Amino acid sequence: MTGARDRLTAHWGPLALCYGGMMCVAIGSNFVPVYLTTFKETFGGPGGLTDEQLGRIAAVIFAGFVAGILGGGPLADRWGAKPLAVFGAALTIAGLVLLSTARVYGGLLGASAVLGLGAGVLDMVLSPVVSALEPHRRTAALNWLHAFYCIGAVMTVLAGSAALRYGVHWRTLALALTVVPALVALGFAPLRLPPLVHEEAVRLPVGRLMRTPLFVAGLAVVALAGATEQGVAQWLPAYAERALDYSKAQGGMTLAGFSVAMIVGRVLAALAARRVHAVSLLRAACILLVILILAGCFMPFRTLALAACVLCGLAVSCLWPTTLGLTADRFPHGGASMFALLAAAGNAGCFAMPWLVGIIAEHSRLVLALALVAACPAAIIGLLVNFRDQTQRQRARCRDEYSSP
Repeated sequence: MTGARDRLTAHWGPLALCYGGMMCVAIGSNFVPVYLTTFKETFGGPGGLTDEQLGRIAAVIFAGFVAGILGGGPLADRWGAKPLAVFGAALTIAGLVLLSTARVYGGLLGASAVLGLGAGVLDMVLSPVVSALEPHRRTAALNWLHAFYCIGAVMTVLAGSAALRYGVHWRTLALALTVVPALVALGFAPLRLPPLVHEEAVRLPVGRLMRTPLFVAGLAVVALAGATEQGVAQWLPAYAERALDYSKAQGGMTLAGFSVAMIVGRVLAALAARRVHAVSLLRAACILLVILILAGCFMPFRTLALAACVLCGLAVSCLWPTTLGLTADRFPHGGASMFALLAAAGNAGCFAMPWLVGIIAEHSRLVLALALVAACPAAIIGLLVNFRDQTQRQRARCRDEYSSP
């Protein structure tokens, strides 16, 4: 009985910390959007920051994500997951502290970069750890993991909206949120985590991965998924305020609704993973996304338009984790470096699309810029053509070439 309890603790303890770590990633990417209009006034002088400068903040955060992911992947394969998990949580703490002390726009960008770097290291290391803990149900496990990103996003947005409503300064809230990554760092420190690649298997080299068309297609799908998710999420509060004429607090709450919809979507995707093929799930989600984004931008009734934007969270939720699970199943010996490449591609989309929306909005209208995001799920639908047959062939080749002797 004691041995069974110890094994259960050894499994669920690291899993629970991974869930907490994903909430830290959410804090890193969702704190700033709640305060975009506040930062416009605080750091922009009499005229305020331009839309391009606001978009640049999100771009810097996700550039930090990509740097943390690409730098952390090879280190995790060499040193193991635990040092990188602790380091990522520590960087997240540092980013929040620097953000709380920033006085000029340059300081805000620097703090955002550190915050993104820490979140990127965590984002990179958590998925392979969960895949190692749950090797027989990766798609479902990764959807559950990423559902906790949404829970962290809801927590962050609700805290930010409450602070706006009750007059709590955003600098104070940034310091208060350091408690979450501090607990994650302390929790990971004494743990022994499983190896990221089976001890008897040979890790699939990065060069071989990058020469495989199926893996390159997976990179493209994740990049477009990230672009869709953050292209809508980063600008949703500002869109609700400026285009739909809601208050600042109500605009912040729309991001909470978007994240709640993502929680529901990822839980449903995890439950459906055994019954619905991943490619079919991705295709249906993308079709729904195109409809919802265009409805949110061009529907004449502002309540229905806002509802369509919020429901984009439900449709976009499964794209990233389902693609990770699908790729990990096809390349089971890719290691942390494989997840790093996938996460880097996803976060490249995350930082490029919000910036692009800001640039287009600067020279046109925000509603037209946001409508452009619908091109991303439309492109994913094109990439998914014949994807099922290719993945089946690649899975057979991968099993033959990289199975243990």
